[in-house]
Amino acid sequence: MVVRSVVFDVGETLLDDTAEFGRWADWIGVPRHTFSAVLGAVTAQGRDNAETFQYFRPGFDLVKERQAREDAGVGEAISDAELYPDARRCLQELRARGLWVGIAGNQTTRAATLLRALDLPVDAIATSGEWGVAKPQPGFFARVAAFAPGEPHEIAYVGDHRDNDIIPAHAAGLRTVLVRRGPWGHLWAEDPAVVATADWVITTLTELPDLVRPIS
Repeated sequence: MVVRSVVFDVGETLLDDTAEFGRWADWIGVPRHTFSAVLGAVTAQGRDNAETFQYFRPGFDLVKERQAREDAGVGEAISDAELYPDARRCLQELRARGLWVGIAGNQTTRAATLLRALDLPVDAIATSGEWGVAKPQPGFFARVAAFAPGEPHEIAYVGDHRDNDIIPAHAAGLRTVLVRRGPWGHLWAEDPAVVATADWVITTLTELPDLVRPIS
């Protein structure tokens, strides 16, 4: 089947989330290694990583605390330094081969602004904050299908998360690519549900262009 469009998740797909998780640990006053350990335990249990905060601050309100960080001048920060080294090159190569390239992930409206400021070689960027619907809800992937050119089976969605990316994107009729990096990508790369629903499992984004648009 022909792939016309490729849409990317953000965290642990294009961006290394290490620095942002570290900033959250600093904000709630927890040693970074402790925060990472609990995050790993939550991940291994297949739960929402936002639950990590509840162990340290029961009743933690993520939306409220995110705004408090912004008000304190230590809010979300996305820079080229947080891009995985293969990200920009992959995006450039896909566009050079004639594919439409987009980014759509579970991020805030502010994150969308920060991502656009990076001047990435993509055709469009959107976030759940802008759309008003988040992964893994079917409505999010319906938006992806409307966002990217082509029929659903001509659109590839690239992510690192079994439950938020691969399974719901597959259910929406999209082609799916799991990148084996970050805690979720490594944990679930061999999971039977991923094996059953991912069209491809890759270790680096440099592998992707030849899979979706082989060199003739």
